[in-house]
Amino acid sequence: MGQLKSKITGSGPGIHQANPEEGPPSESGQKDMELRKTSIYNTIDMAPQLDYYANTLPHQEIKIRPSLDVLRKTFEEVEAEKAAADDAAAEDENEEPQGPPGKPPTRFGWFIAVWMRCMLNIWGVILFLRLTWITSQAGIVLGLVIIALAVSVTTTTALSISAIATNGRVKSGGTYFMISRTLGPELGASIGLIFSLANALAVALHTVGFSEVVRDLMRSYGTIMVDSLNDVRIIGVVTVTILLFITFGGMDWEAKAQIFFFIVLMASFVDYLVGTLIPPTLLKKSQGFFGYDRDIFIENLTPSWRGPDGNFFRQFAIFFPACTGILSGANISGDLKDPSTAIPKGTLMAIFCTTLSYVVIVITSGASTVRDASGNMTDLMTGNSTSGCLGPACKLGWNFTTCVQSQACSQGLANYSQVMGLISGSYYLIVAGVFAATLSSALGFLVSAPKIFQCLCKDNVYPYISFFGKGYGKNNEPLRGYILTYLIAVAIILVAQLNIIAPIISNFFLCSYCLINLSCFHASIVNSPGWRPAFKYYNKWTALYGAMASFALMFAFTWWAALVTWFVISLLFIYITYLKKPNVNWGSSIQASSYNMALSFSVSLTDVKDHVKNFRPQCLVMTGPPKQRPALVDFVGCFTKQVSLMICGNIMEPDKQTQFQDSTDQYVKWLNKRKVRSFYTQFTANTLRDGVRYLMQASGLGKLKPNTLVIGFKSNWMESSPTSIDDYIHTIYDTFDANYCLCILRMMDGLDINDHADFKENQGFEPDEAIESNDHQLPEKNSANDISENSKSDQVKTVFKNAGGTKTIDVYWIADDGGLILLVPYLLTRRKCWRSCKIRVFILGDEENMMESRDAMMALLKRFRINVTDVVVMTDTERSPQPKNMNRFLETVAPYRLYDEQQEDVSVQELKKKEPWKISDKQFEAFRLKSERKVRLNEIIRRNSQNTTLVLVSLPVPHGDCPSALYIAWLDTLTCGLHCPAVLVRGNQENVLTFYCQ
Repeated sequence: MGQLKSKITGSGPGIHQANPEEGPPSESGQKDMELRKTSIYNTIDMAPQLDYYANTLPHQEIKIRPSLDVLRKTFEEVEAEKAAADDAAAEDENEEPQGPPGKPPTRFGWFIAVWMRCMLNIWGVILFLRLTWITSQAGIVLGLVIIALAVSVTTTTALSISAIATNGRVKSGGTYFMISRTLGPELGASIGLIFSLANALAVALHTVGFSEVVRDLMRSYGTIMVDSLNDVRIIGVVTVTILLFITFGGMDWEAKAQIFFFIVLMASFVDYLVGTLIPPTLLKKSQGFFGYDRDIFIENLTPSWRGPDGNFFRQFAIFFPACTGILSGANISGDLKDPSTAIPKGTLMAIFCTTLSYVVIVITSGASTVRDASGNMTDLMTGNSTSGCLGPACKLGWNFTTCVQSQACSQGLANYSQVMGLISGSYYLIVAGVFAATLSSALGFLVSAPKIFQCLCKDNVYPYISFFGKGYGKNNEPLRGYILTYLIAVAIILVAQLNIIAPIISNFFLCSYCLINLSCFHASIVNSPGWRPAFKYYNKWTALYGAMASFALMFAFTWWAALVTWFVISLLFIYITYLKKPNVNWGSSIQASSYNMALSFSVSLTDVKDHVKNFRPQCLVMTGPPKQRPALVDFVGCFTKQVSLMICGNIMEPDKQTQFQDSTDQYVKWLNKRKVRSFYTQFTANTLRDGVRYLMQASGLGKLKPNTLVIGFKSNWMESSPTSIDDYIHTIYDTFDANYCLCILRMMDGLDINDHADFKENQGFEPDEAIESNDHQLPEKNSANDISENSKSDQVKTVFKNAGGTKTIDVYWIADDGGLILLVPYLLTRRKCWRSCKIRVFILGDEENMMESRDAMMALLKRFRINVTDVVVMTDTERSPQPKNMNRFLETVAPYRLYDEQQEDVSVQELKKKEPWKISDKQFEAFRLKSERKVRLNEIIRRNSQNTTLVLVSLPVPHGDCPSALYIAWLDTLTCGLHCPAVLVRGNQENVLTFYCQ
C-alpha cells in the first residue's frame, strides 16, 4: 500500500521534548534536510514540520515558511530570486563559521527535581516539631480533618497547576510564569511579587525550626550561648549563610545535597515506625509513651484546646505550611527536562506520599502517647489503687494527676515538641531527620524564591528590580536574587518564633493557591481554543473550589493579614493596569474572555494584540440566502458556535436592493430559529468578486473582524460561462491578497437545495474500481442535505446536524499553512455530535525516511495537544496517476485549451488577452506535473477516505500565471468522487497553533 499507520497516545514513548531555552529538538543537519519535505503542490511550498512552530515566541520571529506572495510568483520570478540567493550565498562562503556550542545546561527529571523536591519541602519543621502537638490539641479525628482540608486545597491546586503546566511549554519562573501567562501581567505580576516573598519567608520558617532543634540539643548537654531566643537567632543566621553558599555552587550541588537529605529523612521515618513497635522503657513511659493502647487512642480521639492557639483554625494555620511545598518542583520549571510531564506526575505523587505519612504519624502518636506526662519516674504507681488518678495512664500504672492539675507537665503530646524522637527507636536518628527536613525545605525555598523573582525581573513589569534578574553560569543562576532572599530570610529569622511566622506564611501561600486555581478556572470557562491542557484529570469546578477555599481560609486564619495581603495585591494590580501598562502579549485567558464579551466591550479589545494561543477562525461565509445553502451554514456553525465569529454574507444584484431590509430580517430569524450563532449581512455588487472584496474590507468591528473566508465549491463550473469561472477564481485570489484564510466546502450533491432536482454530478470522475480498497461495497450515498418530505420547509436537516458517529475525519496535511487544517477538525470534535469522531492525519513521506517522518509528525501533534487516532505517511504521491484518470482530466480541461497548432492568423498572445482564463500549450506543459499530482492525490484520497465522515485537504496556492480554468479543474480533481463532504483549506501562512505556554 505504500503507507504506514501508527496509533498516537497521550504520552508516546521515545518522543523528545526539548527545554524552552534549547529550541526545538533536532537530529543531525543532514537528516533534518531530508525530513524537510516539500508539498506536492509547489517545490517551495513546504510540508508540515515542527520548525515553523518553534518560532512563535517573541524575539524568535524567524520566517521560514514561504508567504502567500512568494507561493504565487511565476516561474521566472522564482528563478530570478533563486539566482540572487545563490549569489548572496557565494558571498557568505568566506565568512568564518561559528564555533561549536557550549556545554548544555543541566536539566533534571521528574523523580529528583519534582517528586523528591516536593516531598522534602512538604516535610519540614511542622512535621517533626508541631504535628504531634496539633494532634494533642485537635485530637485524632479533627487532626485528620485538618489534614484532609489542607490536602483538598493543595490537591486541587496541584491539579490546576498540572493543567496549566501542560498547556504549552513552560519556561523558567515556575508558578509566577504560569499564572502570569494565564491570567495576564496584571494579576500575574501582583501575585508573583507576593509569592516570591512567601518563598523567602518559608526559608526563615524552616531555618528557625532547625535552630530550635539545635538549641534544645545543646541545652540537653548544658550548652547555652546567650539565651533561649538569641541562640535561635544566632544558629539560624549561621545556618542560612551556609545554605547560601551551597546555592552558589549551582543546581548540581543543591540537587546532591537534597538527595542526601532525602536518604536521611527516609531513614528517620523507618526509625519512627520501628520505634512505635518496640516496648517502651520506664523512662519513655514517664514521658508519656506507652505503646499502642486502646484507652489512649480513645482518649486522644477528641480535641483538648489549650492556650491562645487552642482553636481549630489557629491549629489549621500552624499546620498549613506543612503542605506548602507542593510548588517546589514547578518553581524550578526552567531546570526540568520535560516540565509538562514532570510537574503533574511528581507533584501529585508527592502529595499522596506526604499525606499518607501525616495520617500515619497522627494515628500512631495519638494511639500510643498520652497528652500530659511529668517525665518523673516517681509517678509510677506501686499498688493497684487508681482512686483520684486522672487520665488513661492510670490504668497503665502511672499517675500524672499532680502535674495535670497544676498545669506543670513538661512531657506528653501537649507539652513536648519532640515526641517523634521519644517514640522512635533512636532519638538521634529522628534529630537527623529533623535536620534533613528543615534544611532541605529551607534550601528548596532558597532556590525557588530567586528563580521566581528572576522571571519577574526579566518581564520588566516593575521598575528598579531588573538588577536582580541577571543570571550567571550555564544554568542562568540568579546569584543576586539569592543574596536578596538571604537578607529577607535573615530579617525574619530574627523574630525567632515559629508560631508567629507560620500563620503569615500560610496567608501568602493561600493567596497564591487562590490565584492558581482562579487561573485554571478562568482559562476553562472562557472556552479559548488555545486552552488545550494535556493533563485531563482536572475540572474547572474543583479549581473554583480550590480558589474559594483558599480565599475563605485566609480570613479564617488571620483576617487582618488577609486584608493586608489583598490590599497590597489590589494596589499592585492598579499600578500595573493603569500606571505601568506593560507592553507584553502572553495570550492570556483575560484576552480570551474579552473576546467572549466583545458585544458589550468591543471597544476594550482595540488595545489587545492578537496572539496565536487565542486565534479563532472568524468566518465570513458566502452563503447567499442562508436557508438556500443550509449545509454551508451548519458546517461553519459547528466549529464557530460559542467559540468565534461567524458572518453569513449575501451578494445581491443592484436591481434587487429594494428587498434589502425585508430579506435581512427574514434570514436573521431563520438563523436564530436554527440556533446558529451568526451575523447576517447583505451587499449589492455587480459581480461576485466585487461583492466578496467589499465584504472582506467592510465586515467586522475592531477585533470582531473575519479572518477566514468560507465559500462553496462551484460544482457547475463546466456548465458556467468562462467569465463566471474567472470571477470565481479571482475571488480566491482576492482572498489571498487580503491575507485571509480560505475554506472551500464541496458536497457530493451540491450546496444549493433549490438545484437538487436538476443537479447532476460531474460524470467525468466516477469512482475507480482499480483504486478502491478491498471493501468494494461503497458506502450508502449521503446527500448534501437530507431533505425532509416537505422540501419547502425552512429548516432542512443536513449531514452536519447528524451525529458523526465513530467515523473518522481525514486530514490531508499536504502543505504547511500554519495549522488551520488541524484546528478546524479539533473544533468540530468539541461539539457533541462530532465528539466520537476520530481524526486521521495524512502526510507526505518517502520510503527512506518514513519512520522519521511519522515520528516527527507524532511529536508535533502531541505538542499541539490535539488527539489524533492515526498518522498515515503517504509514500506514493509522486507516482504517475492511472492513465484513464489522467485522460478524464485532459477531457475536462480540453474546452479551455488554446492549441498553438490550430492558430493560423491570430496569435496565441492576442487570444490570451481576449480570453485570459484559457490555457495555452506552454502553460499546460509548465503545469503538467502539478496537474498529474492533483490527479494522483485524488486517487489516494478516494482509496483511503471513502468511508469517512469528512475530508479536509490542503488547498493549493496557484501561481500568478495559472489560468482560471486550470486552477478550478485542479480543485475539482482533488475533491471529486467522494461520498462525504470535502473541504479545501488554506491558512494565511501564519501560525494558528503553538506548543508554547507564552
